[in-house]
Amino acid sequence: MDWEKEYLDLILVPSGLLIMFGYYLYLLYRCLKHTDTTVIGYENHIKRTWIERMLQVEPKDRGQAISVIGSNMSAATSMSSISLTLSSLIGAWVGSSSQNIFKSGFIYGDTSSSTISIKYISLLACFLLAFACFVQSARYFVQVNFFISMPNSEIPVKYVQKAMLSGGVFWSVGLRALYLAVTLLLWIFGPIPMFVSSVILVVIMHNLDTNSNPLHQFQPANKHNLLKKIGEEISAVASAIEHHERPSENGSSGASDSQH
Repeated sequence: MDWEKEYLDLILVPSGLLIMFGYYLYLLYRCLKHTDTTVIGYENHIKRTWIERMLQVEPKDRGQAISVIGSNMSAATSMSSISLTLSSLIGAWVGSSSQNIFKSGFIYGDTSSSTISIKYISLLACFLLAFACFVQSARYFVQVNFFISMPNSEIPVKYVQKAMLSGGVFWSVGLRALYLAVTLLLWIFGPIPMFVSSVILVVIMHNLDTNSNPLHQFQPANKHNLLKKIGEEISAVASAIEHHERPSENGSSGASDSQH
């Protein structure tokens, strides 16, 4: 049987997807078993501590926390809008005749109508998945905003931490879906660009997802400030005692001179 270029799609595309999903499973294992070695675990550690410290502040003084959560909500909303827009463009692209452009001879791979439809449907599925994840991320950030801004109430820290981390998880999944969509977008131009982009993207993500910083235990600053304040008060008392002793010494020395 002679070699045909259509066979490249059967070999390179599953290989590229296997590399991508294999890395995602490896990253999931590291997040569950070796949290401190991943950037996701490092950020979650900071978020837990941040929520715990913010809930110790009076509700009227949590404006900074609300603005931070609002920034996260705005980012998630923007990404969901972008994903939905790209999904609409892909849907319009599938229904138009422009897909015939990618049936030309410069694409080394399968250019049949069924394969092109699979490419567009896979790309559309990734964008829709990203849209759903970013919407869920915004929903959890809204929930965190309600928790933090609630007055005259004791809020369990774990509730707020769970909502914050859930929003971060959906945000990460949405980004991974967009990363996968990049490789599927290059698949339109052939299986070779798709496979090469999968390998390069996995190498880049591995470097970006690896954390080398130790998890810092954010101790409350009150203890440090209290010790500093005590030290300043001790220094002030010592200075006052020293100033009081100097006049008495001068007075006693003057009296002894007059007697002589």
